[in-house]
Amino acid sequence: MNVAIIERGAAFLGAIAVGVSAIVQLKNDWKARGLDADVTKLLLGLMAFGCVLALLAAANVLGARS
Repeated sequence: MNVAIIERGAAFLGAIAVGVSAIVQLKNDWKARGLDADVTKLLLGLMAFGCVLALLAAANVLGARS
């Protein structure tokens, strides 16, 4: 096996695990009020967005060389 394939597979699985946990926490904290809760929601949303980018990179859609 190629090392790049193993690395992409690990990134794919890690992005799924972190993304699902970020979305679940965002759903749980959605009704919270206050500045600290708003910052937490923003950071969880950015984490979920980063996981989408990591999934696209692991699937060789984003950052693929031709």
